[in-house]
Amino acid sequence: MHETIPSVSVPYACSGKSTSSNELGMRPMQERAWEKRGEQYLLIKSPPASGKSRALMFIALDKLHNQGLRQAIVVVPERPIGASFDDAPLSEFGFWADWSVPPRWNLCNAPGTDGGKVNSVKAFLDSDDHILVCTHATFRFAVDRFGAGAFDGRLIAVDEFHHVSANPDNRLGEHVGQIIARDKSHIVAMTGSYFRGDAEPVLMPDDEAKFETVTYTYYEQLNGYEHLKQLDIGYFFYTGNYADDILRVLDPNEKTIVHIPNVNSRESTKDKIREVEHIIEELGEWQGADPATGFQLVKTPKGRILRIADLVDDDPGRRERVAAALRDSERMNNRDNVDIIVALGMAKEGFDWVWCDHALTVGYRSSLTEIVQIIGRATRDAPGKTRARFTNLIAEPDASEEAVTEAVNDTLKAIAASLLMEQVLAPRFNFTPKKPESGPVEGTDYGEEGYDPEKCNVGFNHNTGQFHIEIKGLTAPKGKDAERICREDLNEVIAAFAQDKTAVERGLFDEELVPEELTQVRMGKIVKDRYPDLSEEDREAVRQHAIAALNLTQKAKEKALDDLEAQTNGSTALIDGVRKFAMDVRDLDIDLIDRINPFGEAYAILAKTMSEESLKQVAAVITAKKIQLTPEEARDLARRALRFKHERGRLPSITSQDAWEQRMAEGVAFLVRMKAEAVDG
Repeated sequence: MHETIPSVSVPYACSGKSTSSNELGMRPMQERAWEKRGEQYLLIKSPPASGKSRALMFIALDKLHNQGLRQAIVVVPERPIGASFDDAPLSEFGFWADWSVPPRWNLCNAPGTDGGKVNSVKAFLDSDDHILVCTHATFRFAVDRFGAGAFDGRLIAVDEFHHVSANPDNRLGEHVGQIIARDKSHIVAMTGSYFRGDAEPVLMPDDEAKFETVTYTYYEQLNGYEHLKQLDIGYFFYTGNYADDILRVLDPNEKTIVHIPNVNSRESTKDKIREVEHIIEELGEWQGADPATGFQLVKTPKGRILRIADLVDDDPGRRERVAAALRDSERMNNRDNVDIIVALGMAKEGFDWVWCDHALTVGYRSSLTEIVQIIGRATRDAPGKTRARFTNLIAEPDASEEAVTEAVNDTLKAIAASLLMEQVLAPRFNFTPKKPESGPVEGTDYGEEGYDPEKCNVGFNHNTGQFHIEIKGLTAPKGKDAERICREDLNEVIAAFAQDKTAVERGLFDEELVPEELTQVRMGKIVKDRYPDLSEEDREAVRQHAIAALNLTQKAKEKALDDLEAQTNGSTALIDGVRKFAMDVRDLDIDLIDRINPFGEAYAILAKTMSEESLKQVAAVITAKKIQLTPEEARDLARRALRFKHERGRLPSITSQDAWEQRMAEGVAFLVRMKAEAVDG
C-alpha cells in the first residue's frame, strides 16, 4: 500500500451544481460568462473541465448574430486542443443555434506547417464564413504577414491565455497588445491558470484593466461535482533512484498519470527509456504489448494485468499508436481501457482522461501553470471516483552532492507551489473592514449564533463558495484597479510572494524572524514592484488583503488538521478551520494577521516529510547566508516607523520588548547611519 504523505487535503460537498445545466444548456460557469457576453474584452479564469470551450461557443455565436461582429477566430496552443472546438449541437440542449466549423476552417486538422496555413487564414478573412480554428503559431504568422488591422471587426478568442506574456519577446503577447491598441476587435481570453512560472505578467497593467474578468474558482468547480469528494496535494522525498522508491507512492490500484523528469533535471538518470522500463519492472512482470493499442501489459505480483500507456517511447510509430488509443473517445469512456500513463512532455494541457485518480510528478516543475495543468488531469468528475490526488516526488538534498544548493532550491520551490495550490483550491475570501455600521451580507451563513454586530464575523455563502470576513483595522481599496486586484487577483500576488526565495527561506528557517518582516516588508515590496502605479494606500490595501488570504488559509488548515473530527466533516473542514481560528482570537485584526508566519505550517509538514538529517542540512545551507538589511528594506521600515509614530505619538524604540517595534527602530537607525556615511564621503 502507498504511503500517506503529509499534505493539504480539501474535502468537497458533492452538490452536483457545477455539472447541472440551465434552460439554455449552460452550466454555472458558462452562465456566469454568458452574463458578460456584451463586453469587448473578456477574461475567463476557470479550472480545467469547467466548460470554457463551450462558454466561448455561446458567447461567440451571440457576438456573430447579435453584436455585429463579422467573424470569430479561435486560437489554441496545440493542434490536438483544436478538437475542443469541433461542431457542437447546442440547440439540442436549449440554445438557439449550433456551433459549426466547416472542415476547411479547422486548421488544426489541416496538413502542412503553421507558416503554410497563413494563406488559409487570409482566404477565411476574405470569405463570408464565420468561424475559424487555428493554433497560436498560425495566428502569430498571420498577424505578422497581414497586420493587426486585418482582424478588425472580429472576435479573437485565445484559449490557454497564460501562453501570452507582456515580455517583448513573446510574439503572441505583442500581437494581442496591437489588437487591443487598435480597439476595433473583441477578445475573449480563456485560461485555467493565470500564473506564469517565470513571474512575468500576462498583460501590461493598462491592457489588463480593459478586461472584464469572469472567475470560476476551483472550489466552486469541485464543490459542485457529483462524485469527487476530496483532493489531496502533497510532496514526498526520496533518496537514490526515484524508480526504486516509486511504489511507495504509486498505487497500482489507482488510475495514474506518471510524469517522469525532464532529461536535463537533477532527478533524471539521463536515460528516459530505461526509467520507464525500471518503473514497469517495479510494477510486475512484462507480458508483451497489446497489438491494438500498443499499451504495455504487466502482470502484478497479485496476478492482475496492468495496461500501461508509454508516451515516452522515442519510436514515433509506436508512440502515435498509443496516443491514438488514448484519444479514441469510445475506448477512453471505458474505465478499464488503461491503468497507468507514463509521460514526459505529453498528457498535460488539454489532455482528458476522466478516470485519472492520481497525478504523480517526478521532479520539481518550475512553472506554477504546469503544476495547475497537471493537477487538472486528476480533477475530472467520474462515477466511482471519490478521491483524487497530486504527488510531487522530489529528491532529498544529499550532503555528498555538489548540487546541494540546487536541491535545496527545488525543495523550497515545491513548498511554495504547495502553498499556492492550497490557496487556489480554497474558497474565495471577501474581506471588509469592521466598522460600527457593518452588517451581514445576504445569503451568508454566520454559524449557529448568526451575525454579531459587536464582533468581527466570519460568514460563508455555500452557493457561491465565498467567505465574508470582517477584520479590524483593514485598509479598504479606494481605486478601481485596487478593487479589481483585491477581488480577482489576490492569488497572483500570493504566487509572487510564495516564489520569493528570501521570504520562503526566512519563513522556514530563520529562528530570529519577526513575521512582520515578511508580511509587511517583503509582501509590501512585491505589491509595490507589481503595481507601481497604485497609490500608497491602495498598495497597502492589496498587501493586507493578500496576506490575510494566505494566513487565514494556513490557520484554517492547521485547525482542520488538529481537529480529527473535522476530517469527517465533509466539505466544512476548511470553513470550520477559519471559524475556529477567528473564535480563538476573539477578534480578527490586521496587526494580528501580520504577526503570523505564513510558512509556519509548511515547516511542520516539511519536518514530517523529510529525514531529520536532510532537514538540518537544508537549514544549514540557508542560515549560512546571513541576510543583511538592504537600503530599500530600511526605507520601508522607516515608513512604517512613521506610521507607528502617528498612531502612538512616539518613534519605535530599539530596546522595546516587541520584536517588530525593535526591527522598525533598526530600520530607522540603518538609514541614519547610511546618511551619515554619505555626508562623511
